[in-house]
Amino acid sequence: MRLQDVKISETGILELDIMELPERCFLVIDQGKARYAELHPHAETKIITNKGKVARVRFEEGEDF
Repeated sequence: MRLQDVKISETGILELDIMELPERCFLVIDQGKARYAELHPHAETKIITNKGKVARVRFEEGEDF
């Protein structure tokens, strides 16, 4: 699975070491959960929502010819 969980403390503080993250990535926060994933060089990433909540993250990859 591409999305990685981000630790959230009991007090609601994100615990994220940016030195351990990929060079290019995105972070999604929804309903008390936080996840991140790496951005690929030749891809389209869509965050799909439903009723104001994140339903899924869709990755569409390709290659340069």
